[in-house]
Amino acid sequence: MPEPRDPVLAKPSANELFRTFARIGLVNFGGPAGQIALMHRVLVDEKRWIDEGAYLRALNFCTLLPGPEAQQLATYVGWRLRGVAGGLTAGLLFIIPGALVVLGLSVLYAYAADLKPVAAAFMGVKAAVLAIVVEALLRVGKRALNAPLKRGIAVAAFLALASLQVPFPLVILAAALLGFAVAHVRPDALALKPMSAVGERAPLLVPAIRTAATWAAIWAAPMALIFVLLGRDHVLFEIGLFFSKLAMVTFGGAYAVLAYMAQEAVTVHGWLSPGEMMDGLGLAETTPGPLILVTQFVGFLAAFRLPAPFTPLVAGLLGAAVTLWTTFAPCFMWIFTFAPSVERLEHARRLQGALAAITAAVVGVIANLTLWFGLHVLFSRFEAVELFGRATTLPHLSSFDWRVLALGAVSAVLLFRLHLGVIKVLAAAILLGLALHFAGLG
Repeated sequence: MPEPRDPVLAKPSANELFRTFARIGLVNFGGPAGQIALMHRVLVDEKRWIDEGAYLRALNFCTLLPGPEAQQLATYVGWRLRGVAGGLTAGLLFIIPGALVVLGLSVLYAYAADLKPVAAAFMGVKAAVLAIVVEALLRVGKRALNAPLKRGIAVAAFLALASLQVPFPLVILAAALLGFAVAHVRPDALALKPMSAVGERAPLLVPAIRTAATWAAIWAAPMALIFVLLGRDHVLFEIGLFFSKLAMVTFGGAYAVLAYMAQEAVTVHGWLSPGEMMDGLGLAETTPGPLILVTQFVGFLAAFRLPAPFTPLVAGLLGAAVTLWTTFAPCFMWIFTFAPSVERLEHARRLQGALAAITAAVVGVIANLTLWFGLHVLFSRFEAVELFGRATTLPHLSSFDWRVLALGAVSAVLLFRLHLGVIKVLAAAILLGLALHFAGLG
């Protein structure tokens, strides 16, 4: 595998790298923006292990890749400092603390979610998550939709998902192809910034192919073992296959991916309900690490509920492990394969155009997610109807839950007016949900 060649301001020892990224992994709350800012403060300002320009170029590079950009940025910095071993150290320490917390919360959820006080607390979680998703929609839309074409892409993506039920990967692929083409003839239509001259050439193709093949084999190894021991139809193989496909299209962050994950995990596989999906997102919001760790919650519950030939707990633990592996192994593959090409990729105009169009489509994806979550949280029953010649499901008005609307409104005020952090908003919503329960209203 290619090793980094550029000098850095200071090169830490392996132990110092471990200690620093262990600390980052324990306190990296706040989503991608907060995590990227935290690493900038520690790695650029305090440690001076990487300069400002290199850090920003790495960040731009990571936004081009599927997967959580903050975790991949950590992996890239570790690779730049101490090669593949450094990349593995930084990338793993970025996710392990949060993964352990999410796993513990998943176990508690599986065994205690049916208790009435716990259900009341998670009613508050659902309401708060709905407000959080709306806030994410507005934040991403304000940043991404800075050109008429981008706004059109966002609307088209929303309609394709909400009205035509077009699969999420096809929406992302169509946006990427459109952006790739438009960037060649009308880059201004996507508000692309002028490109400077191309930096150093990409490394030889053969090392990149060898690295990609090695990590593809690592990625596939557990799947091959499950196939041999348990068969193609076992839930663990289905989990691994599903999250492997998800890892290929995770552009736009966790909120965008949730739409596809919910569509498949809830309506196709039947692993969990829409409300449980929101509970998982709420748990992931309160833990360190990338928000995409919500996938671990889904994998745990899917295997926990279809455990044979294992006990439910053992199956759940295996499901969580398979989910983590197939979600994050590709992240290391992308970094170790393409990191030597950072300078060249940053100046690839068509690639930048594809990313800009994908980002615009993600706004429509998150809008569809917001609508879908909102309906399934506010209403508990749905009925099949024919609308404009198409079969669809609409909420049954008698199943409307005013408590969720009230808690969601309070959460929105805390987020938008008082500007409280996500964890504080979730805590307030949980306490209010419990208060409604003990007052006989929940």
